[in-house]
Amino acid sequence: MKQYFKYIAILSLGIVSCEPEFDNPVDEPGAYSNGEADFTRYVALGNSLTAGYADNALYITGQENSYPNILAQQLDKTQDIEEFTIPFMSDNAGGLLLGGNQITNNRLVLAAGEGGSDPSPQVYTGMQATTEVGNVLQGPFNNMGVPGAKSYHLGFSGYGNVQNLATQSANPYFVRFASSPNATVMEDALAQNPTFFSLWIGNNDVLGYATSGGTGEFQLNNLDPSTYGPNDITDPNVFGSIYSEMVQALVANATGGVLINIPDVASVPFFTTVPTNAIPLDAQTAGVLNQQFSAYNTQVLPGLVQAGFITAEEAQARQINFAEGQNYVTLQDESLTNINQAVQGPPFNLDPQTAGLLSQLRQATPTDLIPLTSAGFLGTTVGGNPNMINGVSVPLGDQHVLTNAEQEMVRTATEKYNQVISGLAQVNDLALVDANAMLRQLAEGGIAYDGGTVTAQFATGGAFSLDGIHLTPRGYAIVANRMIEEINATYNAEVPKVNVGTYSTVTLSNDVQ
Repeated sequence: MKQYFKYIAILSLGIVSCEPEFDNPVDEPGAYSNGEADFTRYVALGNSLTAGYADNALYITGQENSYPNILAQQLDKTQDIEEFTIPFMSDNAGGLLLGGNQITNNRLVLAAGEGGSDPSPQVYTGMQATTEVGNVLQGPFNNMGVPGAKSYHLGFSGYGNVQNLATQSANPYFVRFASSPNATVMEDALAQNPTFFSLWIGNNDVLGYATSGGTGEFQLNNLDPSTYGPNDITDPNVFGSIYSEMVQALVANATGGVLINIPDVASVPFFTTVPTNAIPLDAQTAGVLNQQFSAYNTQVLPGLVQAGFITAEEAQARQINFAEGQNYVTLQDESLTNINQAVQGPPFNLDPQTAGLLSQLRQATPTDLIPLTSAGFLGTTVGGNPNMINGVSVPLGDQHVLTNAEQEMVRTATEKYNQVISGLAQVNDLALVDANAMLRQLAEGGIAYDGGTVTAQFATGGAFSLDGIHLTPRGYAIVANRMIEEINATYNAEVPKVNVGTYSTVTLSNDVQ
């Protein structure tokens, strides 16, 4: 079959890099108040979102525009606070070096194609990465955000030991600023005796599973996180126990703090940008494909129903049909009955390769989610064979689709995590930021500010950076403002909010914005 279609570029953008101008408020002495809280020593714990990670990397400008740093600047207007220290990267390239060898990529930038057409995210090549993991910084640091950390990692001894990187039991970002090789993130945070704190952790406890297309496991009832794989979902009881211990340790001496809950992964553009009906076909190609799948629809599936191997309902869900226009991709769904062996025997007698392709085959539905990183894979061929087209005649593998069943596991865990977070905020009189609702609002219409509206639209919406998961400086400013709202309400404080429009977002420039 001749390949008539080409996957259309996601981005066709007209981005204006100028920003609206605002008159900054005059900060008069005594105009603001810390209320019942003491912000003298603010410590922020969390993962990449806390660190200021953006565009698939950690770099200086992102760290400067992290929500904890934005918040600390506003807290400083209510009382004299200690300097908010950050374990800065060495450059704005974003990559990490280990022994001189680069182990993580540089950040993404929005690069236009020839003639300025079809802008798309590309790895930044404007400078070399210079951040050496082995060059340990001298702390302490108020921003304790560790990219990649899950809830249980904050208490792992050796998580900052460079020797443990070989076994993937250490984190290169924490290696750079751990007070000692065996110190834990929590120990280093508590050693500073914070008077005020924020905690946003747990995102990665579900996110790794989701971004991998559900290739991990839901570790339900497994209470030993040391046995978890990198893409597994943390057992809610494990999360609840660890999170509760962290909160109790933090509130022991602090005057207050802010807890931030876990967003639904379906709210972020990493999962909402690539449509499941991403395959454009002309009438002739659609007809050829339907002919190829005719025996599967009219003979194999009914025969399996008659044999009692699958139900009529499952057979209907497994029907493959194409038409002129946009078509839903084909995929392998692990929740379906595996018919591989059944169709190799009589009466079908299919060859092993064909049987393998049909094993758990179905077409996507509008509620399936395709990761942003799989966009360039759709419509490619296997070994250059025009009859073997990924997402059409060759179904997408597990890593390329987050199915409804997989989404349900993520939602279940997220809801249980958030119940824990909400309950602990209430019991301990802590401020609570509903990031789940906030990101849903960004996805369902946006959040207004003086100069416009910020949405979750990939690249153009203003809230999300080019990795589709982490925020832009403007997005982090929105988080800081939500924190300020809750701090003011909880502690009778008068902390001023920031002008969201003065913070940058994605532009067509390769320069750091």
